[in-house]
Amino acid sequence: MAEINRAVKGTNDILPGESSKWQLIERKMLETAELYGFEEIRVPVFEHTEVFLRSVGDTTDVVQKEMYTFDDKGGRSITLRPEFTAGVIRSAIEKGLINGPLPVKTCYVGGCYRYEKPQAGRLREFHQFGVECIGAAAPNADAEVIALAKQVLTTVGVEKISLRINSIGCPECRKDYVAALKAYFSSRRDDLCDTCKDRLERNPMRILDCKSPVCHEIAAHAPVVTDYLCRDCRDHFEAVQRHLRAAGIDFTVDPQIVRGLDYYTRTVFEFVSGDIGAQSTVCGGGRYDGLIGQMGGKPTPSLGFAMGIERLMLLLEAQKTELPLSAGCDLYLAPMGEQALTKASELCALLRAEGFRVQTDLCGRGLKAQMKFADKIAAKYTVVLGDNELLNGTVNLKNMKTGEESVCPIDELPQALLNALQTAALDALTDTVEQAGF
Repeated sequence: MAEINRAVKGTNDILPGESSKWQLIERKMLETAELYGFEEIRVPVFEHTEVFLRSVGDTTDVVQKEMYTFDDKGGRSITLRPEFTAGVIRSAIEKGLINGPLPVKTCYVGGCYRYEKPQAGRLREFHQFGVECIGAAAPNADAEVIALAKQVLTTVGVEKISLRINSIGCPECRKDYVAALKAYFSSRRDDLCDTCKDRLERNPMRILDCKSPVCHEIAAHAPVVTDYLCRDCRDHFEAVQRHLRAAGIDFTVDPQIVRGLDYYTRTVFEFVSGDIGAQSTVCGGGRYDGLIGQMGGKPTPSLGFAMGIERLMLLLEAQKTELPLSAGCDLYLAPMGEQALTKASELCALLRAEGFRVQTDLCGRGLKAQMKFADKIAAKYTVVLGDNELLNGTVNLKNMKTGEESVCPIDELPQALLNALQTAALDALTDTVEQAGF
């Protein structure tokens, strides 16, 4: 029975107060994506398991070790999404989006699920923001998606972030590279971890992404993919770099980047930070031109990226980025007596309809306890509503920060509160300007 009061391992509660930071981050992400023409898509949290087997790839850790898969009551194999791209592409094929005007630009935010060892910035239930640009083959599309990722990170307040890019070629030129990798790793086979020994036979490129220190050291001296690119892939990668320079985006070419999922082709990229230890990758993505054809749709070039929100919040905390808390309470109404309590309900409805954040007593507290509560919820203003106020038809509007009070008729409270909030906001702005030395 003790487990009933504990969250499942690898999950986390986002509590009131903290959730306002998440809402701010998510809102900024979606608004930034909108600047580039991306519209939000919402797909189911679970899919037929085959969706991920055919897209993510059965040689990846995600499919081999991490997916939450179960049979439903109809005997169908169902998997909680470990990432968004497969579900978005399934939707684009099923709903015919790839048959309309291209490119289709979608963005998303929501939860994903992977069974892996919980650690800082890596949970079993985690949240991602990302985009998919479906139907764009040109290299400037790669640069635009990368530019969007950078602007999202900048907009939410991330500092000291660096971009690393690579090209892993197309299926044709990758054949020679995979052969070279297989030959190289075969000479060190006995030193590889058991997982990488299996990867050596099935997909040697996965060894480049292994987290084992020994495998990582061996991979550091492996052949590099950029030496094996065909002319078309080389030209595409060089054009991507030109467009990034034209957009004023700094980058480093890193031949070790392969990304962790099998569907990537050509351009792959990561934004990394040195401020969050081992979990340095904040955003990753790339091109996946063969994925839609692989999933049964007509071949359609596409690309995208995803960033983990937990890891992003960890980075913002490490960089001491200040995120505003909840807007809080504009007015707390403190009723005294049954008649006042009824009037408070009326006033709350009126003020909330005008867009004010208003709270009142729901626990039958005395006046002193209500004032303490108003202070705890950081109410900007308070009004005590008792028999005298109801008889006189006036109330005292109290500024909880300064202690100043002003009298106003009860039926003019909405306008009085608006005026008070506007004056307080102007005063705060003036203080900020003066402190900045203007």
